[in-house]
Amino acid sequence: MSGAASSSSASLAQPHPLRTGLPLAFAGAIAFSGKAIIVKLAYRHGVDAVTLIMLRMLFALPFFLLLSWWAGRGKPALGLRDWLAILGLGFSGYYLASLLDFMGLAYISASLERLILYLGPTIVLVMSVLLGRQRFTPRAVLAMLVSYAGTLLVFGSEMSLQGTHTVLGGLLVFGSAISYACYLVASGEVVKRVGSLRLTGLASTVACGLCIAHFLVTRPISGLAEVQPAVLWLSVLNATACTVAPVLMTMMAIERLGPTLTAQAGMIGPMSTIFMGIALLGESFTPVLLLGTALVLSGVWIVTRSRTPAAATVAPPGAPAEPTVER
Repeated sequence: MSGAASSSSASLAQPHPLRTGLPLAFAGAIAFSGKAIIVKLAYRHGVDAVTLIMLRMLFALPFFLLLSWWAGRGKPALGLRDWLAILGLGFSGYYLASLLDFMGLAYISASLERLILYLGPTIVLVMSVLLGRQRFTPRAVLAMLVSYAGTLLVFGSEMSLQGTHTVLGGLLVFGSAISYACYLVASGEVVKRVGSLRLTGLASTVACGLCIAHFLVTRPISGLAEVQPAVLWLSVLNATACTVAPVLMTMMAIERLGPTLTAQAGMIGPMSTIFMGIALLGESFTPVLLLGTALVLSGVWIVTRSRTPAAATVAPPGAPAEPTVER
């Protein structure tokens, strides 16, 4: 009897995973969404994409090094196979995807950028089908049609206002979504061997090195003297509040909620980008944007429900985390 009472009191003392997991998932999604806003603000000060992403990664590098060390404590040393995989994943998931994203944001609105990136789950689905891991189902096809219809709706509206540069920006950001989808598809086996936090820290560290090297090869160091102080402060904010912090919050949310429920909670991201774009960038809020966003989120919700319906339940604390769908 006393054992049952103590067990009951212990369960009451521990908060339900939803109480801690959902706020973390919401905060992580909103923080990730702020990245596009900060990039657009920085572009107003005449900085280019290569310099801007280098500054972001330079300021984030110490945090990722610390994460790599902390997550690797007491773990076995990595072999050559794992290091090669980490190099490839760092290139695809965090260097190339981020570079294409930053370049695309020079031509399109933050709202459209976020909607294009949210096509990621459908791209992962297509890749999984091509690799023979999954099959198309009527529900999955419906999800893709709905998602892409919403994106094309907003894309067409923006192109009519901004011109052909919207095509270039949209293609760059869509390339970013494809690059990150490659990371998600390829990282499944690696994350089982290395661990999610350790993989995130190491792959991000690789990406930081690649971004810094890219800048040193293509830009003169003397050009940093021309970077305005506002760009430096925005880069610090981007590296901490919109890169490192949301990575940790999202991984912690996955541990508490599981990947599917975390992804569904992350759907607040596009809406937060829209509202921040209106408030901080002066972007327009139109019925077309609202309808397109609703369609994209509906498609993402359908595809996450159709892929792993059982994963929507709350996972117990300490359950193995999967790679985050944000960056």
